Amino acid sequence: MPTFKTVRGMRDLLLEESQKLNGLVEKARKIGELYGYMEVVTPIVEPYELLSVKSGDEIRSRMFVFEDLGHRKVALRPEFTSSIARLVSTDLKNEPKPLRILSVGSVYRYDEPQRGRYREFWQSNFELMGSNRPESDAEMILLTDKFLKELGLRDYVFKIGHVGILREVLTSEKVKEKTQDAVLLRMDKKEYAEALELIESKNCREVIQGLIGLSIDSVPQILNEIKEQVKIYEKALRATENMEEVWRLVTESGCKEVIVDAGFARGLEYYTGIIFEVYIPELDIALGGGGRYDKLIEVFGGKPTPAVGVAHGLDRIGLALQMQNITIKSKRKIRVVIIPVMEELKGEALKISQSLRGEGIPTEFEVMGRKVGRALEDADRRKADYAIIVGERELKEKSVVFRDLAKREQTVIKIRDLPKKISGSEKIES
Repeated sequence: MPTFKTVRGMRDLLLEESQKLNGLVEKARKIGELYGYMEVVTPIVEPYELLSVKSGDEIRSRMFVFEDLGHRKVALRPEFTSSIARLVSTDLKNEPKPLRILSVGSVYRYDEPQRGRYREFWQSNFELMGSNRPESDAEMILLTDKFLKELGLRDYVFKIGHVGILREVLTSEKVKEKTQDAVLLRMDKKEYAEALELIESKNCREVIQGLIGLSIDSVPQILNEIKEQVKIYEKALRATENMEEVWRLVTESGCKEVIVDAGFARGLEYYTGIIFEVYIPELDIALGGGGRYDKLIEVFGGKPTPAVGVAHGLDRIGLALQMQNITIKSKRKIRVVIIPVMEELKGEALKISQSLRGEGIPTEFEVMGRKVGRALEDADRRKADYAIIVGERELKEKSVVFRDLAKREQTVIKIRDLPKKISGSEKIES
């Protein structure tokens, strides 16, 4: 028989790894609850056209695409936003606005595997639908800041830009939309020379080059310089003022590590306004990003609906926590193992197990038929907290032997007192 391995870029998450991922997922859900987001679950497989129509050439080239048995072209989702936009244009179209939607799960891109980058990876995704106001853009950044602070991460920085500034300059200079997409994709990959080569207009090229080249430490100075660069482009100037307002709201709300980058772009074609990412410069790790997309729902047949969203890379966040030597402390439920002394006591032991589970206490039953000593060794090795030994003599007194595996201490207690005894203890784990 062959020895099978995971497909390249895919992983098994075992025991501790899966617990860490689940911990991040739960933290994301708590943040969503704190900000009023409702969770939805969308399919991993979606129509290819849905996922590709506004995703950009880079994402399209990295999608897992195949034909199903009905000869339909489908793909594994490379991100969540298209699926959420589909929902909002159909099943949720009559829901009151704004809609705050949370999604958590795996997404798929055929990237070159490397540390912190996989072909299957996990994201927590937040979308706010129905508001075009700057405070909704600010909420995405503040929510992300709260999430990272709750995890204990340090030294991260938010970088914000505005697709509207770049698009309006390019549009005013008669640069076609397809070329604009290519320019922004090159800028997203920091291939600035290649991006500028795609622009035929000398004046337009000089303006874009001027925006890329801004390197002033003071955000107010950068914003003033951007306004000076784009002052002849009315809509680009308004976009700059919008970005300034978002920056002001975010910083006044306590998120201080925010920089403005006039040459910052994202490769996804659906972005229309504010864009941002959060990263740790020292570790060279991007933790998440997002932006405004006011036309996507309309593309899918829905009513014109302004929207903004953010995706957090949970694998990257987990790596950053590891690199900063941060462990997430959390309460966990006590784990108990029930061990009958002899075969004839299995029924009574199972009855006790079911009773404890009914009280919400995680309880394992010794199903291997091992002697008590071996069963205790196994329970200790698997880091159970307590063992309950069901013996004939104790049962006559409606009691059991209660053993604390960490302290190597045991006592006889009444069966009725077990839930109170176990629930009264608390464990903290990382």
